[in-house]
Amino acid sequence: MKEFTEEYLDHLAEIIKADDKERARTELASLHPADIAELYRNLDLEEAEYLFKLLDEEQAADVLMELDEDDRLKLLNAMPVEEIAKQIDHLDTDDAVDLIQQLDQEERDEILSHIDDVEQAGDIIDLLKYDEDTAGGLMGTEMIVVNENWSMPECIKQMRLQAEDMDEIYYVYVVDNDYRLRGTFPLKKMLTHPSVSKIKHVMETDPVSVKADTPIDEVALDFEKYDLVAMPVVDSIGRLLGRITVDDVMDQVREASERDYQLASGISSDVDADDSVFAQTKARIPWLLVGIASGLLASVILGSFEEQLQAVTALALFIPIIGGTGGNVGVQASAIVVQGLANGSLDIKNFASQLGKEILIGLLNATVMSAVVFAYNLITMPGEFAVTISVAVSLFVVVMFASILGTVVPLTLEKLHINPALATGPFIQISNDIVGLIIYVQISTWFLHSLTGFTF
Repeated sequence: MKEFTEEYLDHLAEIIKADDKERARTELASLHPADIAELYRNLDLEEAEYLFKLLDEEQAADVLMELDEDDRLKLLNAMPVEEIAKQIDHLDTDDAVDLIQQLDQEERDEILSHIDDVEQAGDIIDLLKYDEDTAGGLMGTEMIVVNENWSMPECIKQMRLQAEDMDEIYYVYVVDNDYRLRGTFPLKKMLTHPSVSKIKHVMETDPVSVKADTPIDEVALDFEKYDLVAMPVVDSIGRLLGRITVDDVMDQVREASERDYQLASGISSDVDADDSVFAQTKARIPWLLVGIASGLLASVILGSFEEQLQAVTALALFIPIIGGTGGNVGVQASAIVVQGLANGSLDIKNFASQLGKEILIGLLNATVMSAVVFAYNLITMPGEFAVTISVAVSLFVVVMFASILGTVVPLTLEKLHINPALATGPFIQISNDIVGLIIYVQISTWFLHSLTGFTF
């Protein structure tokens, strides 16, 4: 990625201000579409529009797809419908769908009516029917397809004709007379089997494929598992519909990771650093208010514990340890589960086994941590055995509870088709803080009464 210095941006601003189109075109000619998109992020909208109009249609289409969604939408809103339709003519159908999905229905219909290539417009309309979070919503229709009954010379002829309108060729797909996917045709076979009678005699059978309604996260796992650069998409009876390329999958994986990271951080909706103050505040404030509410509830719990704290002030020293440790253990447990669900190493069907495993891990962690705290308090507070045992037992119970909660919540959310990343953020932290305090209050009260005779 090219870096643009302040001096370069000032130089470019002067060219734009002087309306020197030739110099501006010269500057843009040497840049990759991704670099031009990066450049636009450092310009105001008017300057970006000025440069965009200087690009040829194919280059402009590439730049549009390199822009992030917000910047792209700003440019699209500033462009006439006819101009947008011209850009779409130079895009693959999957990219065209991504672009059109950002617009409202009225704008979509108007743009599609201005696309010169009727076949492409029809493909886009068909793809818009699929959920954008499925394989169908991610696929494109540009691919080379040959019939299993073709001879080698006929196959080569058809491949040449189909390849004229394609930028990249990953696989050649082989279908039968009903357009059902039968295999792939390795290009190497053209050299090693030039006189074969039919393609089906040299094709590679049983290609990895995916159905159109398959969720994107499952598609991504298949790409990783089989080291694919492209994957065919079929309907329920195996007819070839399109193909997904690895760059599209990686974009989706990155976006999903960003959403999960924000959700785990307590941000309720997808926002970027350059979003408005209102948008960012709206996304952040819900969980912050929940945090305030939990803090107020914690103060109520501690208020009910006031007599114990006044009688044995040492109990107050360990409140942060109880709350903090429970939160950390819960977040760790939930993070492992969420990661396992995301990469396919954990199946929701293994609910019971994963819970049992986490209980064993919790037992080990709880035993070690409570033993360390018990030994420390025994040495530093020799006259406060009731406090020592209360803190140790409370810590043990809190760690066990946090381990179980951190496992059960994400697995339950996954079963309810709710993003389990929610369980790695404030939800687990707040739950453990509140429950941890309640556990500490109850256990401390019981031990103080049993060992010291205090009555509250």
